[in-house]
Amino acid sequence: MANVTLVTGFLLVEFSDIQELQILYGVLFLLIYLAVLMSNLLIITLITLDQHLQTPMYFFLKNLSFLDVFLVSVPIPKLIVNSLTYSNSISILGCAFQLLFMTSFSASEIFVLTAMSYDRYVAICCPLQYEVIMNAGACTLMAGVSWAIGGLFGTVYTAGTFFMPFCGSNVIPQFFCDVSSLLSISCSETLLVVYTSIGIGMCLGISCFICIVISYAYIFSTVLKIPTTKGQSKAFSTCFPHLVVFTLFIITACFVYLKATSNTPLVIDRLLSVVYTVIAPILNPVIYSLRNKDMKWALMRLLQKTLGLTSFNTN
Repeated sequence: MANVTLVTGFLLVEFSDIQELQILYGVLFLLIYLAVLMSNLLIITLITLDQHLQTPMYFFLKNLSFLDVFLVSVPIPKLIVNSLTYSNSISILGCAFQLLFMTSFSASEIFVLTAMSYDRYVAICCPLQYEVIMNAGACTLMAGVSWAIGGLFGTVYTAGTFFMPFCGSNVIPQFFCDVSSLLSISCSETLLVVYTSIGIGMCLGISCFICIVISYAYIFSTVLKIPTTKGQSKAFSTCFPHLVVFTLFIITACFVYLKATSNTPLVIDRLLSVVYTVIAPILNPVIYSLRNKDMKWALMRLLQKTLGLTSFNTN
């Protein structure tokens, strides 16, 4: 057997070899990270405090915001610290936790987005049974199952990946630990657990995609039967944001977890990874909230309570 050097730590690829640019990238990602945190935490605060937002749609939106905060908080702080300290190292344990949390939160987010599509289906296609079907217990169960399955999948995925030894190059051609890069430096010839978990993940992802497609097929069919243009516009306005968020997230997630292994990081690789880890979480509050009158009124009511304003009417 040939001698191999076991890997005891990893090196993440930097965005630039120039220190000044690295600092610039670090500051830029710090600003984006703070924007993601503040926007999603604002949504969580509004939905929690405002009684007018205690509906299933906003309950799932709050779960989505929590997942976005957790997801972006896994790779970006490490990237910021590395950029500002001219370091690109990460321990095996740190890499394992990155993979665990990113896969768990990503899987959970897909299930929450699927639950949101079912909520829109019931609201538009079965409005008379909406309160019965989407009761508090059902919503809590769907959210809990989404978080639990995501955590289970992430645990199996990570355990299968780090159960095998790593040898050879310790350079990960990404700014965070991704499976395809880790598989490329694995010494193991048997990756049954990893590929099995990938297969299970693909089946779950395809199942969620099919559920969302079926839900929206029924939704669009029902909306087109609405006699007024205003009614159609209102129904579509609650559905299109969800479709945009889901499409953006699922495409970039598939790229990150299913792309072929490569030792040379391409610009498109980094770009899609940034979209997946940073842009998608910051777009969710924009897409769901800026054109949402309920969220605007909730913000006004919060400001009214906080600042003691009485100059506008929120009814």
